[in-house]
Amino acid sequence: MNPSPISRPSGAEPRHHRDFLTELDFTRDEVIETLALARELKELPDRPDAVALQHQTWGMIFHKPSLRTRISFEVALNQLGGRGIYITDNEIQLGKRETIADAARVLSRYLNGIIIRTFSQTDVEELAKYADIPVINALTDLLHPCQIMSDILTIYEKLGRYENFKLVYIGDGNNITNSFLNLSTLLGIELVVATSPDTLPDMQVFERAQKAGSSRVVISHEPDEAVRGAHVIYTDVWASMGQKDQFMAKEQALRAFQVNKELVKKADKDCIVMHCLPAERGREITDEMMDGPHSVVFDQAENRLHMQKAIILKLLEG
Repeated sequence: MNPSPISRPSGAEPRHHRDFLTELDFTRDEVIETLALARELKELPDRPDAVALQHQTWGMIFHKPSLRTRISFEVALNQLGGRGIYITDNEIQLGKRETIADAARVLSRYLNGIIIRTFSQTDVEELAKYADIPVINALTDLLHPCQIMSDILTIYEKLGRYENFKLVYIGDGNNITNSFLNLSTLLGIELVVATSPDTLPDMQVFERAQKAGSSRVVISHEPDEAVRGAHVIYTDVWASMGQKDQFMAKEQALRAFQVNKELVKKADKDCIVMHCLPAERGREITDEMMDGPHSVVFDQAENRLHMQKAIILKLLEG
């Protein structure tokens, strides 16, 4: 008598799942639907689908530690009725102790989904290729899609719209910049990246956004000119995690790109100031701008929770 096949966790059947690895995994309509769902979950946390993950266990692979990403995802999983297992690079070293494909296949037998925060976008995409369960990109060096989706939710709350506004990103051309460039191809965002010639975003991502033609996307090396008429001013640390060896060079290149009172005065009088955190106060942004009336920084942090719940539920729709 042949043994019965090993059963997978509920919701982990092969080939019947979606991943969220980049903003472009959603269509424009799906972005808007997910924004609406996040707003509903924030207003009505006890709605019927709020326990959609009951009896589910998701793995949280974190090669880069994070306060906001870990806590917001763990709380999201708990509030949706599931639980998360936190996995560091001591437990799993993708492509080192075993192949990414083997790790993906093993995890698919234990888990209902994977949330991964790591360095390489290529590793995340390979993990998703071989996993039979949903994979969510919680950050790579190239992209930060969950953050940017959450930021659009915050912008909608403050401006009353998710397109037809001018967003100026000030500082290092990093994964936040790249993710905004991707999203600009789906939504009508006028995006200005104000940075130095030595700290540009990924140029393949930038050129794709320009060619899409769905919004105006430009790079400026003049921050004072870039922010004129801006509805949103956004900044981030000058050297991301894993790039501290580049900090001195980036600080020198970006000294003129600080978000401060004088810069914000040149923007729209009702503009909002955003930062994904953690912030190095006194460098890329002043205390006055972090804590002042233009700041929506801590609303941003809260909205990670609501948006990530919405993304998980959207993926479960198939």
